[in-house]
Amino acid sequence: MKDKLFNVKNERNLTMLVDFYELTMGNGYLRNGVGDKTAYFDMFFRRVPDGGGYCIMAGVQQLIEYLSNLNFTEEDIDYLRSKNMFSEEFLEYLKNFEFTCDVWAIPEGNPVFPNEPLITVKGPAIQAQFIETMILLTINHQTLIATKANRICRAAQGKPVMEFGSRRAQGYDGAIYGARAAIIGGCSSTACTIADEMFGIPAVGTMAHSWVQLFPTEYEAFKAWAETYPDNCTLLVDTYNVLKSGIPNAIRVFDEILKPKGVRPKGIRIDSGDITYLTNKSRKMLDDAGYEDVNIIISNSLDEHIIRDVQNQGAKVDGFGVGERLITAKSEPVFGGVYKLVAIEEDGTLVPKIKISENEEKITNPGFKKIYRIFDKTTDKAIADLLTLNDEVIDESKPLVIFDPVYTWKKKKLKNYYVKALQVQIFDKGKPIYNSPDVLSIREFAKAETEKLWPEVLRFENPHTYYVDLSQKLWDLKHSLLLELSDQYDE
Repeated sequence: MKDKLFNVKNERNLTMLVDFYELTMGNGYLRNGVGDKTAYFDMFFRRVPDGGGYCIMAGVQQLIEYLSNLNFTEEDIDYLRSKNMFSEEFLEYLKNFEFTCDVWAIPEGNPVFPNEPLITVKGPAIQAQFIETMILLTINHQTLIATKANRICRAAQGKPVMEFGSRRAQGYDGAIYGARAAIIGGCSSTACTIADEMFGIPAVGTMAHSWVQLFPTEYEAFKAWAETYPDNCTLLVDTYNVLKSGIPNAIRVFDEILKPKGVRPKGIRIDSGDITYLTNKSRKMLDDAGYEDVNIIISNSLDEHIIRDVQNQGAKVDGFGVGERLITAKSEPVFGGVYKLVAIEEDGTLVPKIKISENEEKITNPGFKKIYRIFDKTTDKAIADLLTLNDEVIDESKPLVIFDPVYTWKKKKLKNYYVKALQVQIFDKGKPIYNSPDVLSIREFAKAETEKLWPEVLRFENPHTYYVDLSQKLWDLKHSLLLELSDQYDE
């Protein structure tokens, strides 16, 4: 009995991390003979958090790992049978479950925008519906944190940002995968040790205030640290008084312990107080003592706005440790990705589907689609993204007219351009066919791709709207479906 309780509490099969209605619908699909009907779903979002101009795609590798390991254990089947809601035929289907869908994704690190499919799934309706929850929570979470990290790193203006948020994350998965996403967004390192072990991203850390408090004096605490870590000595100087105690004691230890060894100290960290005032005073004290190369690191509830403000005020800062407001995306902690049916197949023919709403932004783009990013050949800057039907091909040798999908009279003719298809196939008939780059490579890719956006799109306040336009064929299809359904319900 004890072992049984232990297993129930501590072992988990992520295949079962689904909304219950995905199971009830699956059972219903099978019972009504539509479980094997080919369905197409798009995962997309409608609005950029924090009023920003773009998001950073993240989470694809974890989605691949999830989809590669779908299976139902005997315990899962027994649990579902106990609900007295599912047919034995459905339970047998789950027992022998084999994933057979095709899946496309925009690779991690790409800037992405509202209403374009980040993930597209094609496959049996029962399967494509079943994986909805994990697609959403995986991509929503990491894209949210990568986007927040990217904003914070841009505010830091090239100075390193260390992710310090593990203890404030929403659970251990939030800490681990949040750290991964933060690196993709641009952070230099993390305090989360297991993230280093799992993903090969640099883990960093020095001391807490408790280290200083455990010794009789601050000087003795600093001396012990310098003797233990002479080649990587960074001291936390705000336990008692930064300017009257912390900095003087740090300088004394640098002089008495490190200088005789021929070793230079790495830095000091300030975790409280008036950052601009304290860093300016600390910088002068360190410089006057001959430690111009010692870095000043700040932490304590930082975000992109505080970082930008203290830098504009002239704070002498060399790096930032950012915790809770990054790992939880505190200013807007929800990424509103959705997963919608966009087409089915009937007797081998693709039948587009559309969801209508009183809110124009919630009307979906129907059909099996491609997404292209259009670049200016002269500047290499991204001009717009274009959603097309899957069979459309853009001839780069010919002018391309794009138009606003709502205000259709707003048009632009492009001549000197090139395009890049954004989505790549990651599963073919249920088999993974895409190898993700390592996290540090994704970070560099994200940095390079973000630099291809115009500065107006990168603004923190009131950024320029980056357009995601529809091809003429897709626009015509969408509006023909709207008119057809409107006429149908007006009868």
